[in-house]
Amino acid sequence: MRAASMLRLFSLRGLPWGLGNGGQEKVELTAAEVESLRSELADMEEREAQLKAQLENIDEILRSSRLSGYLYIRSRWAALPGEPPPIDDTDIDDWLPRFIVLHGACLYLYMLCTDLSPLDSTLLSDIVEVGRLPSFKCEDNEMRYAFFILTRHGLRYECSSSSKIKVCPS
Repeated sequence: MRAASMLRLFSLRGLPWGLGNGGQEKVELTAAEVESLRSELADMEEREAQLKAQLENIDEILRSSRLSGYLYIRSRWAALPGEPPPIDDTDIDDWLPRFIVLHGACLYLYMLCTDLSPLDSTLLSDIVEVGRLPSFKCEDNEMRYAFFILTRHGLRYECSSSSKIKVCPS
């Protein structure tokens, strides 16, 4: 396979490839195509700068946080006065991995560690109780250790991890 044929496989949006003098390959571009490529390059550089700024922001949050890491979490609400008690849903596997950051006086829950905005947050002053939950085996027979965090608003975060060290203080 000749070099010109190989270049056509990797061409950008069908840019014309032609043979120059002496059998050397060259790209023949119109002024409009050159300007389009410059515009695309500028857009990519701007996007790269935005992504670098986002990573620096995340890096700063993680460096200044007191604690961060992934836990499996599910949320439950306490029954309001006059409501029937919540159904027993211990058999439902609705544990979702979330990235938790304890930063300042707040606990933040992110979908991924690279997200800029948290899905949820709770002030530490709103937490009224923290306690252990029974350990359990998930579908893949992996042992999970669990605990809960209860807020004064009735929101209960149930958290679990396969690492006993993450959830059970010595």
